[in-house]
Amino acid sequence: MSRLIDFLLLPKPNNTMNNTKYVFVTGGVTSSLGKGIIAASLAKLLQERGYSVTIQKLDPYINIDPGTLNPYEHGECYVTDDGAETDLDLGHYERFLNIPTSQANNVTTGRIYQSVINKERKGEFLGKTVQVIPHITDEIKHRIQILGNTGDYDIVITEIGGTIGDIESLPYIEAVRQMQWELGEENAIVIHLTLVPYLSAAGELKTKPTQHSVKMLMQSGVSPDILVCRSEHEINDTIKRKLALFCNVKKQDVIQSLDAETIYDVPNMMFDEGLDYVVLEKLRLSTRKQPKLKAWNKFLDKHKNPTSTIEIGLVGKYVELHDSYKSITEAFIHAGAANKTKVNVRWIHSEQLTPENAAASLQGLNGVLVAPGFGDRGIEGKIAAVQYVRENNIPFLGICLGMQMAVIEFARNVLKLDMANSTEMNPEVKHPVINLMEEQKEVTEKGGTMRLGAWDCQLTQDSKVFQAYKEELISERHRHRYEFNNKYKEQIEAAGMKATGVNPKTGLVEIVEVPTHPWFVGVQYHPEYKSTVLNPHPLFVDFIKASLKHSKK
Repeated sequence: MSRLIDFLLLPKPNNTMNNTKYVFVTGGVTSSLGKGIIAASLAKLLQERGYSVTIQKLDPYINIDPGTLNPYEHGECYVTDDGAETDLDLGHYERFLNIPTSQANNVTTGRIYQSVINKERKGEFLGKTVQVIPHITDEIKHRIQILGNTGDYDIVITEIGGTIGDIESLPYIEAVRQMQWELGEENAIVIHLTLVPYLSAAGELKTKPTQHSVKMLMQSGVSPDILVCRSEHEINDTIKRKLALFCNVKKQDVIQSLDAETIYDVPNMMFDEGLDYVVLEKLRLSTRKQPKLKAWNKFLDKHKNPTSTIEIGLVGKYVELHDSYKSITEAFIHAGAANKTKVNVRWIHSEQLTPENAAASLQGLNGVLVAPGFGDRGIEGKIAAVQYVRENNIPFLGICLGMQMAVIEFARNVLKLDMANSTEMNPEVKHPVINLMEEQKEVTEKGGTMRLGAWDCQLTQDSKVFQAYKEELISERHRHRYEFNNKYKEQIEAAGMKATGVNPKTGLVEIVEVPTHPWFVGVQYHPEYKSTVLNPHPLFVDFIKASLKHSKK
């Protein structure tokens, strides 16, 4: 009798919290299968069906955020309007959905534990022993539901980083199990993305890795509702039936995801496979409205059928890992399609560039982008690149550190301030044309302490940037500690480099141009973060247009 009473006193599944449905995307067998692209593609299809959708990423590493991670290890650090330093997958989410993300869209294990420990120090757990279950899992569930509880979204898609079997991911999987139990199977489902490899020696696809991955997931108490199977070869009905039988799903819930020509093909591929239909059926939502993808496919048509080709040099210090500049290369694709132009990128390592080899390294380019970065490694190569394109009238776009290098190059070679530099590279520099921001001088911690997020910028009307944006007041995302030194502004402008964008509150220079050059623009902010498929960034569109014009000379 006591056991029956205990059972009756257990908290019952809560199906009335709100109307938001949850979709969890997990990965198995191997990393880099494309959970972020599958999540973004599904979200795009659901959005096209009329549902309000957002996506969040749960990262199992103990860093508070990726802001202090080496780009070689984690790729680029993406920044949101509200100043969150996040995983690069959030860039995919924004590019696909054309809606901004926020701090709530990216959660790390470090942030989870930090929050729980802070609560424990404040006595919020009333002296109880703080444990992974329930305290860590409760915090994870709270973070997952922050977006859902706003009432703004019909569906929240949550991508869980890592691979099933990783120790770091276990608390997240347990939180998913609890949420499915609490919310009910029609309100929370799991998509498991896995690999079905082809063994050329045997001449066949192998399902065993997927079976093991699903078995491992089920050992944690979670049974996948849908399998998305990455493969290089068609998965026939026989294999689908086998996967369905051994992985405890229906055959129609086994979705193949073949290699795509471009990530922007994946929404169409997932629609053809019926992923969005299966998801809505399981969530008991209407499937009546069909996705049209008109604007999306119009972009794809331009992207795949260009009428021109140009080559842009991307000068950076992390070019060995192209994901370090993911948002930039995607912005090139968006702007290229807007100009019906294929943009080929020539990757140029700034450490290998010198004034002596700059001409040979940059020869034949139609435009050059000098990329963001931190530290003094490779900056002289960036300065050499800026000098070459400025003197040879090649379209130039400098982003963040790239803009600062443009100012330094101009000060050195036009103003003849031989020792001009940034105090980031040389704290004792004689001519600090780039200097540490005042509010940064007392900062000692590195994580989340830069100038971050959206800031306004007032544009000068007779400028290249005004022609691109076609508005006077813009808002762009920042991530930096150092700024244009206004003590040199009058001197630099008198020599021919104009400050054409200024923060209206602080007076800090955001944009510099050389009006006598065909197209020479440096921006302190990161325009690449706001470029999407449906809204290519105007600055990139204008840069590609100028580069296309240069190619036809």
